[in-house]
Amino acid sequence: MPRQVKSRPYDTSRRRAQAEDRKQRVLGAAGELFVDEGYAGTSMTEVARRAGVALDTVYALVGRKPELPLAVHDLLLGEGAGDEPGDPVPAVQRAYVQRMRATAGGAAKLAVYAESLARVLPRTAPLLDALREAGAADARCREVWQHVEERRAANMRLLVADLRSTGELRDDVTDDLAADLVWSMNAASYFLALRRRGFSPDDYAALVREVWTRTLLAAPGD
Repeated sequence: MPRQVKSRPYDTSRRRAQAEDRKQRVLGAAGELFVDEGYAGTSMTEVARRAGVALDTVYALVGRKPELPLAVHDLLLGEGAGDEPGDPVPAVQRAYVQRMRATAGGAAKLAVYAESLARVLPRTAPLLDALREAGAADARCREVWQHVEERRAANMRLLVADLRSTGELRDDVTDDLAADLVWSMNAASYFLALRRRGFSPDDYAALVREVWTRTLLAAPGD
């Protein structure tokens, strides 16, 4: 009888690690180029060259160019808020969201959120602003940017539900109004406008924390 050869189990962990390393290099290169050259000035060929991968690899790992700013944005959103590098995680699983939900009291929750924005927005806001500008001429960029805006709006309703659970949210402020207020002030355009007026990220965090606390939470004794 012919000798049977035992097949060795196929090790996929190494391939996954290699693919993840290539993806991290692609997103890192894209992020640098978007900052240095802007969206219009960044080519997929240059992203591949800087990342040290084939152009087809960029498309396979991330997709078309309009998907790149969103992928970089989501990666930075996780890393800047305390998550490990890797694929983006749902908002409720992000480290800063978990810290906020574990914090007692509405004012303290808003402080955690504002401080997290001060770390994240300096890197993510320019990407989203570039995507918004590119949307004027590229329909897919416009779709991706609108997706981000709607996703932020949905996440703000989760944030407000957390605030409502403290019993401190004002009775005359609806959840929709509260969510839209926070959504408008954590937008890339709002952050960048304040930066142009000389606000530092910490100044921004202090401002939004103060506005949200005074506007959304009931005064002690009310």
